Amino acid sequence: MMTIDKLIHLKESEDKVEFKEAANGNISYNGGQGDFKKRRRCILGYVTAFANEGGGFLVFGIKESTPHIVVGSKQSEGSIGLLESKIYNDTGIRVEIQELYTKDNKRVLVIKIPTRPKGKVYKFEDVALMRVGEELKPMSDEKYLNIIQEQEDDFSEKICEEARIEDLDDTAIRIMQEAYARKQNNEQFLTLNKLEVLNDLKLVIDNKVTNAAVILVGKREFINKTIPQSLIQLEYRGDEANIIFDQRHTFSGAYFLEVNKLWETINLRNGSFPIQEGLFIFDIPYFNKEVIREAINNAVAHRNYRQTSEIVIKQYPSKLEVYSPGGFPIGVHIENLISVSSTPRNRLLADVLQKTGIVERSGQGIDKIYYQTLKEGKSEPDYSNSDDFQVKLVLSSIVEDKAFAVFIESVQSELDDNEKLSVHEIIHLNNIRKSNELFQLDKKIISKLLDRKLIEKRGKTRAVYYILSKKYYEYSDEKGEYAKHFELTDEQAFLRILEYFENYREAKTKDFISLFDNLLNRKQVRFIIDKLVENKHLKRNGKGSGTFYTVEKSFVTEIENLRKTLGEKLNRNKGDI
Repeated sequence: MMTIDKLIHLKESEDKVEFKEAANGNISYNGGQGDFKKRRRCILGYVTAFANEGGGFLVFGIKESTPHIVVGSKQSEGSIGLLESKIYNDTGIRVEIQELYTKDNKRVLVIKIPTRPKGKVYKFEDVALMRVGEELKPMSDEKYLNIIQEQEDDFSEKICEEARIEDLDDTAIRIMQEAYARKQNNEQFLTLNKLEVLNDLKLVIDNKVTNAAVILVGKREFINKTIPQSLIQLEYRGDEANIIFDQRHTFSGAYFLEVNKLWETINLRNGSFPIQEGLFIFDIPYFNKEVIREAINNAVAHRNYRQTSEIVIKQYPSKLEVYSPGGFPIGVHIENLISVSSTPRNRLLADVLQKTGIVERSGQGIDKIYYQTLKEGKSEPDYSNSDDFQVKLVLSSIVEDKAFAVFIESVQSELDDNEKLSVHEIIHLNNIRKSNELFQLDKKIISKLLDRKLIEKRGKTRAVYYILSKKYYEYSDEKGEYAKHFELTDEQAFLRILEYFENYREAKTKDFISLFDNLLNRKQVRFIIDKLVENKHLKRNGKGSGTFYTVEKSFVTEIENLRKTLGEKLNRNKGDI
């Protein structure tokens, strides 16, 4: 922990610290108005520059000139928590803020700024800043290019200088050996001695032990001494409102020894949701074993071991949260999680886990998490609160839509293994179920789902949308909901509008929407109105919120002729509306 005595002996350039007197708390948060060169010398400017330059300290209440004298500061007095959250919301940088006091009660405010992740550049007002001496300057093109081209070096393949073969656990090595032989269908591997196994898996190189070996098969005491951050904390809370956990379990041994114990401990509080729908009788576990194990394995393989914090798992009756130190690997973000082929942050460690069947091959783990979760009718895995310094995954235990689970089960049971729905197809079905208009549909997947009659197309031209097939609504016992999506013919829609104008002289858009309530969505109603105006059947009057429509005489005549032509057929259709 930083102290005032330590602070006053720091040197600005060498120790990466910026002192500000700020006795009256007058340092701007975001620069305010005026010239950019002056604006950037604000709290956000220094935070982004320090992060880009490897981290550092921004200190208020100590004079800049040497010797550094404590004068005290009112900067952000009484609003430390707000300042911390504002910096995070505006930059994505997790700073640590500390208030220190001298014996005569002079206040010093210290903002500790972490270094940027590999390949990441932070910007202030769209400009990447760096600290040059006491100045904040735009980052040079050369430095910017070097940063964005960075690749993360593999912590797991580095040699652990303190480790010897004797520091590895024989039982863990044997479990790993058996898992590899089973996964690779290679019984010969079981005849190798301990050192041969470690050499074959590249966990030992020239009799030197890698970090991956320590994490995966090291003795507990040695792991705690050399890589203590590799431990995993499992906390259980019976109530989400509880800050203090009800129980905590620490898993700090070789991962090959702990991986099964982890799941068994989580499973102690597991249950299941019974499904019985016609021929389909099955149970959906609150916490799916494959999903939970894959989530934890991903955290172990992809976390940043250079951060001193550990993986934390928080289990509640309704959900499970996994916190993993370090953001997503370079090139990965929330929008491309299940589409990008990423390089694991710890390639050697991930490679061993893959070869022994502990994890899926690279890029497949997230797919499995989404696939299993959505097919069980639960809400999608939630990574939305992840950032550059931590990945947070939230998995719900609640079956959100039993009918969707039965629908997917019925579809998959009828398909051969090579034809079963893919994770991307299930994601499309789930978003169509939720009427998620923001979701980008893939035309090829939509075409395939239409061919399989798993979805149905509604609307025309710009008003096209999709719904799940009739089978889903039968499982959900919401046939009326399905009926809402029956399409009106143009003739039926025109008749409704004309009947409206037989009673009223004018109409606003909201009147038309009410007229077609439960039959057409707003977009479809808008399309019909525009079409009638274009064909000079309706006249648009006024502007903006004052816009209203009146009927043209030609439209009345045309509809009367249409009524006579269609006769009984049209009346029958009208009765179906």
